[in-house]
Amino acid sequence: MAYQPTPEPPMIPEPMPGAVPAPVEPLRDPLGTPLPERRKPWLSPLNQRRWRNFRRNGRAYWSLIVFSILFVASLFAEFIANDKPILLSYRGELRMPIFSFYSERDFGGDFPSEAAYSDIEVQCLIETGGLVDCFDDPEGLIEQAKAGTIQDPEFQKGWMAWPIIPYSYDTIVDVRGVAPSPPDRHNWLGTDDTKRDVLARVIYGFRLSVVFALIVTAAASLIGITAGALQGFFGGWVDLIFQRIIEIWSGTPSLYVIIIVFAILGRSFWLLVGLTILFGWPALVGVVRAEFLRARNFEYVRAARALGSGTARSCSGTCCPTPWSPP
Repeated sequence: MAYQPTPEPPMIPEPMPGAVPAPVEPLRDPLGTPLPERRKPWLSPLNQRRWRNFRRNGRAYWSLIVFSILFVASLFAEFIANDKPILLSYRGELRMPIFSFYSERDFGGDFPSEAAYSDIEVQCLIETGGLVDCFDDPEGLIEQAKAGTIQDPEFQKGWMAWPIIPYSYDTIVDVRGVAPSPPDRHNWLGTDDTKRDVLARVIYGFRLSVVFALIVTAAASLIGITAGALQGFFGGWVDLIFQRIIEIWSGTPSLYVIIIVFAILGRSFWLLVGLTILFGWPALVGVVRAEFLRARNFEYVRAARALGSGTARSCSGTCCPTPWSPP
């Protein structure tokens, strides 16, 4: 056999004396401004790189910011759109009707039911300290109370702080004409076919939709990942029994079940959340099960089991990070 010399490694040219290395392009925000290097100890290097790549996508980054601002604002919907004052002063006492129940009698009225704060008579009772003459000439007394010309010894000036939108999602707006009505200075997006303010309903509906999606996604993912992990890690009869249960459960007509349950128990937000989670968790089981079936045969998992790692430790601490790691 002929002798073949070992090929020499390629020569790496050394930099010329005095040569300046090429500068590293800094990370820039969507507007092109260089971003300072910030270390995030709570993120792994891989997640930091993912976050930097995400920030380079201007549309996605600013969409996240806008969505976060709108969602946080919607969490305080009662302070933005409500048919009750945020804060009022009645005879020197501060009250918050958005959190507490106050009847009309609490403001000097006649009825034990909750005060209708949009009624001119109730507003007069609050701003005048409960004067009985509010039932005769409420508009005139309110003007005199603002001017400070009321001479009644029982008079005590009060005030009300209203939200930006003085309507709740179910408030019937007293507007002229047929419904739905076009936008105006009182109803910025108009009213619907039952004369309810559209903007108030959008704010409350946005909060309800996002909270519903977050709760369902988190709960269904937790159940689905747990079930898939148990199937893939143990295998055998555990996997077989779980698979048959999932096949039977996936064949259940979820829409008919939801309609029947709602017809019996009535409509409820938490009931819909529970039913959606109940029929949504099998979606993740197949993916997690396949990854755990693959990961349980890795050498480091077997080594951990041989060193005395328990089932829970091996499943959660050894196998669990593997399905989410990059290929």
